Amino acid sequence: MAQVSDQEILEALKGVRDPDRDADIVNLGMVSGLAVKDGNVAFAIEVDPERGDRLEPVRKAAEDAVMGLAGVVSVSAVLTAERPPGPAPQSPPGQAARPAPAPAAGAEPEAQKPLVPGVDAIIAVASGKGGVGKSTVAVNLALGMAAAGHKIGVLDADIYGPSMPRMMGISGRPASPDGKVLIPMENYGVKCMSIGFLVAEDTPMIWRGPMVMGALQQMLRDVKWGELDVLVVDMPPGTGDAQLTMAQSVPLAGAILVSTPQDIALLDARRGLNMFQRVNVPILGIIENMSYFNCPNCGHRTEIFSHGGARAEAEKLGVDFLGEVPLDVAIRETSDGGRPIVVSDPESDNAKRFRAIADKVWDLLAARKTGAGKAPPRIVIQ
Repeated sequence: MAQVSDQEILEALKGVRDPDRDADIVNLGMVSGLAVKDGNVAFAIEVDPERGDRLEPVRKAAEDAVMGLAGVVSVSAVLTAERPPGPAPQSPPGQAARPAPAPAAGAEPEAQKPLVPGVDAIIAVASGKGGVGKSTVAVNLALGMAAAGHKIGVLDADIYGPSMPRMMGISGRPASPDGKVLIPMENYGVKCMSIGFLVAEDTPMIWRGPMVMGALQQMLRDVKWGELDVLVVDMPPGTGDAQLTMAQSVPLAGAILVSTPQDIALLDARRGLNMFQRVNVPILGIIENMSYFNCPNCGHRTEIFSHGGARAEAEKLGVDFLGEVPLDVAIRETSDGGRPIVVSDPESDNAKRFRAIADKVWDLLAARKTGAGKAPPRIVIQ
């Protein structure tokens, strides 16, 4: 089957008109972020924020127009609304700007945000900075829960640097029988969805914030996840659009922070924790990754990045410390090779550590569901 070209797609989209501006969406400059891989097409339609709800028929018409092209397997179009910048709120003279107060301890999540149908709980695995092994922890955590007999899915929310296809050992593209809803990929009994299935591994995603937000919402809404006990979301590092999109789109059952032990990483983890608290997402706990290094030859233990910082930070902030994971070449090699250590060497000490953390997370989710869990801490920035 011949690969559909960008030009063919844009020509098809010229047949879709903006009802308020009497011109097609291509010549109006509304189409952006076009990506094509193996017949899977993704693009964004940029609209004014106040018109977002009314232009859903335009989005649907755009998908239908592209779906009619030869060589197209699936189409994913998202509406993105970008507000013009406004003046920053002013603080009284002589006073620094203060963030909005954190929600009170025990406050309930907003009831109006529905769960993804069929998914019992959604948890975010996040970090305040990159390079702390968050994705490695997320995939082994998901596989640990699956090993305990739970129905688990993984959503790769890192649009700019998707890693789950490689870590989960999955290649190919997701099927879409109707051209509208994607069937998640699956390996090791865990369902998985990532933008990495729709674009080539070395393709840069040059997308602005609203486009990222739209893509995340669509990977939640337009994927047939089926019945899941837990959907583990591997978040991108930092505290930006993706984190806010997840918090605003679905009622997250909780967030897990991954950090290395040194002070600078803990400072960034604290920022991430505070961000989730400010959007009323419970903190399930903190994991210390790269906690120490045991020499495979002599057995000597070296605390390369210090040790125990995440545990101390968890105690200071009043959240659970979920466990520590060493810096180990076996964890890195198995993750890079698409056979994470929980499934490739289930009787190893490292696999047991991940399964123990997964059991703690499951117990915390069960406790919160029944109301037995402790209220999330209140963190205030001075």
